[in-house]
Amino acid sequence: MRIARNFLGWVVPILIALVLVLLVRTYLFEIVKVSGGSMEPNLADQERMVVVKPLKIKRLSVIVFDAYGEDPNAQPGTNYVKRVIGLPGDQIASRNGNLYVNGHKLNQSFIDQSERAGGTGNWTLASLAQRHHWSTTTSVVPANHYFVLGDHRSVSEDGRAWGYVNANKVMGVVKVPFWQGTATHRENINSLANQKGQVQASFSWQGAAS
Repeated sequence: MRIARNFLGWVVPILIALVLVLLVRTYLFEIVKVSGGSMEPNLADQERMVVVKPLKIKRLSVIVFDAYGEDPNAQPGTNYVKRVIGLPGDQIASRNGNLYVNGHKLNQSFIDQSERAGGTGNWTLASLAQRHHWSTTTSVVPANHYFVLGDHRSVSEDGRAWGYVNANKVMGVVKVPFWQGTATHRENINSLANQKGQVQASFSWQGAAS
């Protein structure tokens, strides 16, 4: 009996710790590592970040999601990190380096003018759907889905090519720890989705597609 009690005395705490770790990783947060340069200059290749799972996804949130089944080129177990540009019901257009959401210009202060103009292209959701033969051809982001882009538009494989991210595939919202990166980069990842006034001047939808 004494041996059994001693055995349980160290096994039970280990089991409890393992269960707590599993619960935290499943429902609260997880630490993951960036692979690739699609979120530069705000997230660097191999940079570690925290994925917070209970947070509400907003426009300009940076998220991690299971890319398998979303991007046809993604292998099982592949996760992508991208920025949410369109919420369900949003109309999105790109013209001359500017993004427009529901007819209003999106504040893209998280990348500079050359980065905005280099690689984003001119399109609407409808023109992208036609060009890439998406199964969903509506001109707005479907219910329970998000439209995402990488910050480094010229290298990012994102919603412009394969469409929308199902909400069920989202792991959580990215946050950069306070000791990591610069204050600007942390703000561009952690805070933009919570700031008001993310749209600017209105825009005519005519001629937005290419």
